[in-house]
Order: sequence, then C-alpha cells, then structure tokens
Amino acid sequence: MSRALSHASFAALLTGSLLLGACAHRAGRGADEAAVRGVLAMQRAAWNHGDLEGFMAGYWRSDSLTFYSAGDVSQGWQAAFDRYQRRYRGEGREMGSLDFELRQVDVLDDRHAMVRGAWRLALKSGSPHGLFTLVLRRFPDGWKIVHDHTSAAQ
Repeated sequence: MSRALSHASFAALLTGSLLLGACAHRAGRGADEAAVRGVLAMQRAAWNHGDLEGFMAGYWRSDSLTFYSAGDVSQGWQAAFDRYQRRYRGEGREMGSLDFELRQVDVLDDRHAMVRGAWRLALKSGSPHGLFTLVLRRFPDGWKIVHDHTSAAQ
C-alpha cells in the first residue's frame, strides 16, 4: 500500500510539474508576443511623429539585415535607412501616417518570431498599402527585425 501510494504521489507530482512547466512556457510565449507587438507599436508611433531614426530602432543595426521590397533587395541597416530617407524624407516627400494590421504573430522559439500583416500609409497624395512579413530575433537589448519583406498593392 505504501509503495502504491508512493507511485501515485510521484505520478501526481510529475504531472503537476509538467503542467506548471507548460503554463510557464505559454506565459513566456505570451510575454514574447506582447514584446514583438510592442516593437511594431513603437515603430508606428515613431513614424507618425516624423521620427525615422526612432522607427529604424526596431530594425537590427547590422550589415546582415535584409529588406525585400518593390523588386529590390537591400542588405544592411544603413541601406534600409537610406532607402526610407529617399522615399519619405527627400525633397517634396512626406512620411504621412502609418498604420499596421497585425494578422498573425508567431513566436517560433525563445529567440525568433514571425509577423504577417498589412500596412497602410495615409499621404496627401493617396493611401498606398500592402502586406508584409517580418522575421524578428531576440537580442540582449530586445526583439529586432532581421528580415522585412514588404509589398505594395497595385
């Protein structure tokens, strides 16, 4: 009887530990998803305040950052910044008001996430819009976009 009780107690303890671990894992993923969403919220706020440097803080500041858009491939943070600068801060250009619709945020593991969504830019001359897929990686200073594939609707 004592041995059966011991096995039952061990099984209950093991099951409880596994359940607690699973709950903690889900809670960790929820916190990671909130942090990833926070990166995009920070980017939207910076953009809408005309702060291109603040917007770019959501990107990995590395020569290995990749940005695919409009049939072009940009490699590196500086190239992406320069592209945004030419398109939205150049002579006669405007940044407008940016909005995102985050359709799917997937935390793939404790270091990687993927975001799929739609973007819309309200400009005086119109409302360009399209879709995006982002790959983010967690660094010691937080989540950063390491790959951006953005397309514009025709």
